[in-house]
Amino acid sequence: MKNNDIKILLVDDEQDILDLLCINLEIENYQIETASNGKEAIEIAKKFQPHLIVLDVMMPELNGIEACKQLRQNILFQDTIIAFLSANSEEQTQIKGLESGADDYISKPIKPKIFVSKIKSLLRRIDENNIENTIKIFNFVIDRSAYKVTKEGNEIVLPKKEFELFYLLASTPGKVFEREEILSKVWGNEVIVGDRTIDVHIRKLREKLGENYFKTVKGVGYKLENNEI
Repeated sequence: MKNNDIKILLVDDEQDILDLLCINLEIENYQIETASNGKEAIEIAKKFQPHLIVLDVMMPELNGIEACKQLRQNILFQDTIIAFLSANSEEQTQIKGLESGADDYISKPIKPKIFVSKIKSLLRRIDENNIENTIKIFNFVIDRSAYKVTKEGNEIVLPKKEFELFYLLASTPGKVFEREEILSKVWGNEVIVGDRTIDVHIRKLREKLGENYFKTVKGVGYKLENNEI
């Protein structure tokens, strides 16, 4: 996985720290989003689907430890790498942080080069094969290796072509996939009825997964988006 494919969410209530961290991580070509408190971080994480979340411990509205607990309760973030960032170096605080589900603890004050090095080290824990075969989007986890879709922990059974169509649209949410591209990537050289085949499969996906996720772009094709947000 290339750096520009990796998503990192930075959460801190001090804007100068966010700016410093963003600058140093953007130099490495990572995709970066930021939040200023735990509550905001959870909402952004649901949309952004980061591979790594860096959480400050002491924040308004919802502190980092409580935010981490809530994130870990969501199936979408059970495998996401989470690191705490804090000036509090007390052993008990670090233990609470790690017990809440975090993978590591980064101490302030921050030295940019050491911070970037720490981030790279954490990202090495990512299972490349798992990332390539699993898409986490909205409330769904799509596991291509097992041809399995779960929504909020509940498995949804899809026939092979419905699964492959959903996986294709989910691979680039917001992108309009033209009918020709869908036919080529999902059905390939197989003998099919025609464009109507795509429409039937989209209808079935809407019935099983929800009406709001599949947007028809008239005369062009389809895209995946979440109109519930």
